[in-house]
Amino acid sequence: MKKQLLLFGMILCGLNFYAQNRSSIVGKISDGNGYLPGVNVVVLEGKNGVTTDLDGSFQLTNLVGEKIKVAISYLGYKEITKEVNLAPGVNNLGTITMDEEEGVLSEVIIKGFTAPSQIKALSIKKKSFAIMDVLAADAVGKLPDRNAAEAVQRMPGVSVNRYHGEANQVSVRGTPFGWNSTLYNGNRLPSASVFGSRNTLLDAIPTEMIQYIQLSKAITPDIEGDAIGGSVDFISRIAQSKDMLNVSLGGGYNQRANKSTYNGSVVFGKKFFDKKLGVVLAASIWDRNFSTDEMVVDYNINAANQDQRYAINSVNAKRYFGSRKTKAFSGTIDFELNESNKFFGKFLIDKFEDVRPVYESFYDFAKKRYVYSYRYSFYETALNSFEVGGNHLIGSKVKVDWSVSSNDMDYILNTPPNMPKNQRGLPIAQFTQNLSGDFGNRATDGLVYNLFDSPDANGVDLFNIDPKLTNPNDFLDPTRLQLTQLVIYQTNQKDKDKIAQFNLTYNPTAALSLKMGAKGKLKKYEGQLTPLAFLPGAALGIPGSPALRTLSEFKTEAYPNESTSFKEIGGTFAPLIVDPITKGELFRIFTPDYLADNGFADYSSKSNPTTKYVAHENVFSNYLMATYKLTDKTTLIGGVRNEYTMINIKSAKYDVETKTVTTVEENNSYNAFLPMLHIKYAANDNMNIRAAYTRTFSRANFGDLNPGENVDTTNPGLVKITKGNADLLPTFANNFDLMGEYFLDDIGLITAGVFYKDLSNYIFKDLSVQKIDNVDYLITQPKNVENASLYGFEMGITKRFTEWDNFFGGFGIDLNGAFIKSSLKVNRFDADGGLVAVDKTTLPNQSKFLFNSSIFYEKYGFMFKIAGNYRGKSVETINQNLGPDYYISARSNFTVDFSADYSISDKLKVFMEVRNLANTPFQQYLGTNENRFTSSEWSAINGQLGVKYQIF
Repeated sequence: MKKQLLLFGMILCGLNFYAQNRSSIVGKISDGNGYLPGVNVVVLEGKNGVTTDLDGSFQLTNLVGEKIKVAISYLGYKEITKEVNLAPGVNNLGTITMDEEEGVLSEVIIKGFTAPSQIKALSIKKKSFAIMDVLAADAVGKLPDRNAAEAVQRMPGVSVNRYHGEANQVSVRGTPFGWNSTLYNGNRLPSASVFGSRNTLLDAIPTEMIQYIQLSKAITPDIEGDAIGGSVDFISRIAQSKDMLNVSLGGGYNQRANKSTYNGSVVFGKKFFDKKLGVVLAASIWDRNFSTDEMVVDYNINAANQDQRYAINSVNAKRYFGSRKTKAFSGTIDFELNESNKFFGKFLIDKFEDVRPVYESFYDFAKKRYVYSYRYSFYETALNSFEVGGNHLIGSKVKVDWSVSSNDMDYILNTPPNMPKNQRGLPIAQFTQNLSGDFGNRATDGLVYNLFDSPDANGVDLFNIDPKLTNPNDFLDPTRLQLTQLVIYQTNQKDKDKIAQFNLTYNPTAALSLKMGAKGKLKKYEGQLTPLAFLPGAALGIPGSPALRTLSEFKTEAYPNESTSFKEIGGTFAPLIVDPITKGELFRIFTPDYLADNGFADYSSKSNPTTKYVAHENVFSNYLMATYKLTDKTTLIGGVRNEYTMINIKSAKYDVETKTVTTVEENNSYNAFLPMLHIKYAANDNMNIRAAYTRTFSRANFGDLNPGENVDTTNPGLVKITKGNADLLPTFANNFDLMGEYFLDDIGLITAGVFYKDLSNYIFKDLSVQKIDNVDYLITQPKNVENASLYGFEMGITKRFTEWDNFFGGFGIDLNGAFIKSSLKVNRFDADGGLVAVDKTTLPNQSKFLFNSSIFYEKYGFMFKIAGNYRGKSVETINQNLGPDYYISARSNFTVDFSADYSISDKLKVFMEVRNLANTPFQQYLGTNENRFTSSEWSAINGQLGVKYQIF
């Protein structure tokens, strides 16, 4: 190590010595309010040019002579020509302020809400080497989006997963959510989410913390390589050239919950000590109530008789009625020691609290009973990020930057409060009521079906269920609902990263730039999916056990906002409504004393230790990248990235025969060698043509690698087992992209392109049925498939109609869409392991069509935007054992949002946001019939009114 450091130092000294014979200039470009990215800075003699970075800074190297002229140009601003007297070494021009150009465009820039941000975003995109889309902070603030995932969904080729009405995961170009890398200031964020997935849940990150969002669809070697779909980088705020203090306060309403929401934020930025020390601090809080209704249908897919696999075991009417609170505090401190040395520190402290009471009532057709359960989930997600680093110019040709950081995310359930700490998680109290008679909607074979699946005229309409009770006294009755099971589901996850990295850029000539770097990441991941089951002796037939308690014996409260329950489908589930027990009663039940007094004993699976694991993953990466300006119009960007991964996972194995648990430790390592080549052809000042080949990969989720297994007995209709697979290989992709961009003169863009991904070692979650001790179990286990592919076409247009006269000149459109097709072959085997068929399907989560549309108006101090987001249907879960007729797919989904701002003065604005105007349900179905629902979830229209005040 010492020899390597000595060699590195000698190289730097040599480069520094060589660089002394030439000059360089540095500086920053501003519009008087903030720094401008993507500004053209060109030396008129020789056409040596660069563009400004995200913080508005630039560096021109390899300059000769005593005097040069520099031209500075930016869309919508007056061009500046500046004469510079050169001295050997670094020449600091300080901050250069640009003025708006006169004319129609100037009016848009000065008085517009989103135009300045769009100029910044388009300028970054235009000058970038990667195939990239960009959102700037001002534009994010004008969207009706309150978390990071909802902001990203507006970008071309992006779709999101919605959970209880809020977007929380991002898919780029239809790829699975886990294939998309989520970065914060260039480092992949940790991900403490259920099932040990690597995709960070973005509903925990508020938009107020963000300066820019960069979506790289074809990465360069200096970006982390585990990004098959794309890389989304959230860039934190930096201090601007002008001091600022902005405050925002809003309040709103959720229609289904019939409750209010509020949010507030403060952003402060200031430069101190002659502009050498910059500080920006941002704090936000978003407290919202929510409610969703979900119908969940469990089918009899494990039946031996194939004709009976579409029979319905149970229908569950769920009501989620809770609140969410996001609190975040972030900041950046940057210090300019001199023109050659800058240092920075960044932090993010983010707390997301998700309180989610759930009221569940089942028609359990298979067991001729009702099931009622109440759960109180209090999920706490904490994200903390700290980073320090520096940027250093060595002579006129060499730049070095470095940073060390610590990122961690915890996902914790710390309930019920009276249980021992090692027995806390998600508490569920389950009551059952056996029927004296039966449900009378059975077919001739004695099972219940959808009407269209029934072998005769008997069946159910899921949106208008009539149980047709054979005994009218078999209504859902609190005096007959008996407490028969208590479950605590432990899902705590912890992900911690320690990162160190450096990058070196060397510019030997005006046409050639070399960049190299290295990064080390030490990760520790702790995960579990552990069900604890407590059963009363009376339910097991143990003599002398205390009698079963009924729901009527507990303190209850009114069913929450009953008038809105499943209002989209009328009173379908009205017979299943029952007043729930209170949270206090639930916590009283889950105490050691209550369990002992009422005959409850711990019947948790002896295999539970296998559901807990600790993983250490060390990743060491390095890269070499060259940027060469082949001609005035053609630039080549090529290089390689290498990532070496070492994984150690400790868990446990359970021997069914001996009933013993033994510890198990798995080690794995692999190398990812990732060549990349980009070609950028600037046909003219407004048009780019880009082509790229990149090789990327995706690591297996930690939960998938865990050699243990999880047994889930909480579903009364079917026992489920989730297994890991320590032999999983990472998925690799060879990516090919061709993209054209045409930048309009009125802050607009037309873009179109094609892409293709050749995939190997694809990982999917296989569902199969296995018989263990004469009991059928639904087994979920990740497996590798040899090959898959994905290709598609995307296009978009952003256009302002500034050429129209008067009022109509404020209108604009923003449209983008993607057509995507993928191919995946899945081998199907019989019980003896023989190949039965090769099924062809699409990649899970991949929609064939994605579409974003918005119509906006921006003039006279007023702005409004109507935005729509469409995600086509997609396969969500593959059942390898049974084939495509038993895959679970998601229906197409279209959401519509509205936002508006009005400037009362230069400093005071009022705003309005309304989300989910179409109130489209998120629905999944089994097989090929879209009406064979496995779930249907309805959220609500919600929105808010507020004010934003710029104090200075």
